[in-house]
Amino acid sequence: MPNPAREIISTLVEINLAQTRHFDISRNMKHADTADVELLNAASAFAALGSEQRLGVLRVLVRAGPNGLNISTLGARAGLTGSTLTHHIKSLVQAGLVTQARQGRHIICAAVAFDQVQALSQFLLNECCADIIQEAS
Repeated sequence: MPNPAREIISTLVEINLAQTRHFDISRNMKHADTADVELLNAASAFAALGSEQRLGVLRVLVRAGPNGLNISTLGARAGLTGSTLTHHIKSLVQAGLVTQARQGRHIICAAVAFDQVQALSQFLLNECCADIIQEAS
């Protein structure tokens, strides 16, 4: 047996949904161009390097070379331990400056993403110092 109250409510819900304005995300999103993305990536990397301890971790890893160091050795050389070291490595990884890879079952190695560090240096020279470099030439 049909329920007239249920049918009325269902019809009202359908009418209300049909009249509701919907937000179309695809037309309202900001489309960043390549220069904006490059600027955001550089800002993120520079922000990660804004900590004396993170800069020290990066320096230790750069000196260690492309093979990197295991976490305990890195901590000893950088003067950091435990969660503090993990926090700083996480920030550097998120900024794309350091990579991590598991070797074997227990050792996690961290190595500098040299291509990212070089790209960051090149960005600084090209985008921030371009006028000075052209004047010097």
